[in-house]
Amino acid sequence: MSTIVYGTKRLGLMVPSGNSVAETELGAMLPAEVTMLTTRLALRGSSEPELLAMLTDLDGAATLLGHAEPDVIAFHCTAVSTFAPHLAGEIRGRITAATGRPAIATADAILTAFQVLKTRRVLLVTPYIQPVHQREIDYLAANGLEVAGGSYLGIDMNTEMARLDPSAIADQVREAAKGIAADACFISCTAIRSAGLIADMEAELGMPVITSNQVLVWYALRTLSVTQTVPGFGRLFDHSGI
Repeated sequence: MSTIVYGTKRLGLMVPSGNSVAETELGAMLPAEVTMLTTRLALRGSSEPELLAMLTDLDGAATLLGHAEPDVIAFHCTAVSTFAPHLAGEIRGRITAATGRPAIATADAILTAFQVLKTRRVLLVTPYIQPVHQREIDYLAANGLEVAGGSYLGIDMNTEMARLDPSAIADQVREAAKGIAADACFISCTAIRSAGLIADMEAELGMPVITSNQVLVWYALRTLSVTQTVPGFGRLFDHSGI
């Protein structure tokens, strides 16, 4: 008989429909104790109407995900959850109202990580179009964080973001970091292949490196009271205390 490990904790995940990266990266970083249950919400591009329309079917999609009885449900889209300072809270409220389950959002994970790391100045690197990048700067500023520098690539579609070679992301980070004094680097976006870069970039930059998928795993484990972690994904996991 083959041995299959079924996790004792269940993480519900809601991701953009065009995202082909998040589940792979999260799966690599989640310990065997945690099972991931996934559903999708319509989002392929990055315009303001598209981002907000992702929330149209939030309640129904959450209800279906709730049928699997996850211990917590994560709304996992950086651009939407950081769209405005109040939005992550509204999203969490709608998910919990639809399911009776606790909910978290990517934005919550980001802010908590920066607080734990005692970050004030952030190097922000994204694949986004300029309005999305700027909204993220504004969101961080509204929460007491200064974006000391960074760059964006102007990519609109999730599928195109997923095609970015990790080496190109690393080059973008290196270029953006030149001459910048920051406490941490945030490589934003759930749809890019960035988790494998974290350890090398931390060694190169001499600062913690946060990515959207990594930080969601870290925050979900704290929420689930899971102390086991998978090594190799950055300094953030040195702060896994509940």
